[in-house]
Amino acid sequence: MKIAVAGGTGTVGRHVVEVARELGHEPVVLSRSAGVDLVTETGLVDALVGVDVVVDVTSVSTQSAPVSRQFFGSVTTNLLRAEVAAGVAHHVALSVVGVDRAPHGYYAGKAHQEELVRRGDVPWTLLRATQFHEFAAQVLGQVRWGPLNLVPVMRSQPVAAREVAERLVELATGPAVGMSRDLGGPEVLRLVDMVRDYARVTRHRGFVVAVPLPGGFGRALRDGTILPGPESDRGRQTFTQWTAEL
Repeated sequence: MKIAVAGGTGTVGRHVVEVARELGHEPVVLSRSAGVDLVTETGLVDALVGVDVVVDVTSVSTQSAPVSRQFFGSVTTNLLRAEVAAGVAHHVALSVVGVDRAPHGYYAGKAHQEELVRRGDVPWTLLRATQFHEFAAQVLGQVRWGPLNLVPVMRSQPVAAREVAERLVELATGPAVGMSRDLGGPEVLRLVDMVRDYARVTRHRGFVVAVPLPGGFGRALRDGTILPGPESDRGRQTFTQWTAEL
């Protein structure tokens, strides 16, 4: 099967490409480094010729709702339009657990992405997953005040990016199912503890301090709104096991 991976060089995308190849499929990376611009559509239709399914794991580094909505709106619209033109039979997109309950900031763009996929003309499958173990590395040093590394007060159930990729390839090689079961990690952790552990393992200097974010999104991060429900699937690798491999 020919599987196009939008964002195929990113945190999850590189694993999707790897898993697809290991299983004997032909992955096609849709990224600027491969000559495909998902925002301007440059090279997109040509890249999808002969493709059976598209897996969208694109992302953008922002907490601005307008920026997130603009990015995911453009990319999703362009992908779906190109898929129709190329005759792609299945669109699989990675979303985030809790996006329907806390559509703020970055999540606003993911909620918009889900809406566009549902309304599109290509049969679709959506997988909502929790934050990846790599989230701790992304947060560390993002906001600094002198020697202090500030991170939001947040409860997370981190999952291995490789396991998310395995689930995405499994879904991509099957029929479109609409909303699939959410996927979370094996344990609920405080983000501040995750970042501190990562900083210790990587010998990062400075202190890690948790700061509550204001508004509805900050409350959702603190109260478990974005955690998966009891009916969701659980990954295997713990955060500690992941840091032990660094």
